[in-house]
Parts: sequence; structure tokens; C-alpha cells
Amino acid sequence: MTYGLVAFNKPFGVVSQFSPHERHPTLADFIRIPGIYAAGRLDTDSEGLLLLTAHGALQHAIANPASKLAKIYRAQVEGVPGEDALATMRRGLDLGDFVTRPCGVRQIEEPKDLWPRVPPIRFRKSIPTAWLEITLVEGKNRQVRRMTAMVGLPTLRLVRMAIGPYCLDGIAPGQWRAVDAGLMPSAPRRSQSTRPRMP
Repeated sequence: MTYGLVAFNKPFGVVSQFSPHERHPTLADFIRIPGIYAAGRLDTDSEGLLLLTAHGALQHAIANPASKLAKIYRAQVEGVPGEDALATMRRGLDLGDFVTRPCGVRQIEEPKDLWPRVPPIRFRKSIPTAWLEITLVEGKNRQVRRMTAMVGLPTLRLVRMAIGPYCLDGIAPGQWRAVDAGLMPSAPRRSQSTRPRMP
């Protein structure tokens, strides 16, 4: 069976590659579909949605920042954000090697639909934590963690919930599901057969 697009809920500590890693489990420990590759990456210490495909054009469309696919994250941060910190993140931050694009940031209640992280985050009784929902249209290396750290809110847990039209939608950690590649605006589609034109 061939799969056009696969949605995988990557657990904490799993490397976003199929080749062996000396210290961490990889995608090959969970997904046994020949010829499939991750469209983009998700840090080893982050969790959540990773899309995979065997189609190069679709992989490029998902991973390419020019596609401007919204990526939605839930971040548990150390400390309680003030409105100034949230507004600063929304406007964009100069992280030194690049300036982030304007994005969506809002504080949310602790999500009830998230699974327990294994291992759990470090807990400090004297320091409160909060949850943010962050929507980006880019995805630089460790961007969310760097953004929250710059405004004094270190990220303790980071879960990607959605990429464009695709979301976790009940996929358990370590599980995957085939999804409709046709939801992507630039997804390659099979051309419909047409009758030869009459002269």
C-alpha cells in the first residue's frame, strides 16, 4: 500500500530522521513505510505533529516557508506572561541570526486533551507556569523556544498541534495515520484522464 501523506504524533525524545541515532529512538522505530520522508522537522525535545510523504513536490510544499502554512504550537512556559511580553512576540523578535515574522500568541488554559509527557517536565513549586498558543507561518530551528526565552519565559514543554489543514485529531503519541494529501493547496494531484481532442 502507498501513502500520499502521513500524520505522526512524535513523542518526546524521538529524532525526526529514519537513519539510526546513537542515543535516541528515531522515526524508524515507529513507522515502517518504505520511501517516506519527513516534510520538515520537529526538535528531539519537542512533541506533536510531523508530516511525512514520499512525494518530493509535496514535501517541498509543506516544508518551504514560502508556502506560509500556519503551524500551531502549545507551549508550557516558566513564569506568567504579561501583555507586554505577548505583544513583543506578536510583533516579531530579533533573535540575532534572523528576525521572526509577526505571529499569533495568546495565553490559554492548561490543555485537558494533552497526554502526560514522558519523562515529565521539571517541576519547581516556587515558580508558576503558564500555557501559550503560538501560531507561526515559518519554522526556524528552535524558534518557539528562542522566542519565549527572549521575553523571559523559558519553554518547558512544546507540542505542535497543527500544520496548515492538518492536526493531531486524536492521534496518540507514537501513532500515525494516513491523511488526505489533497487538502494541501499545492499538493500534486493525478491528472484526470481526458479523451483525445477531435481534429
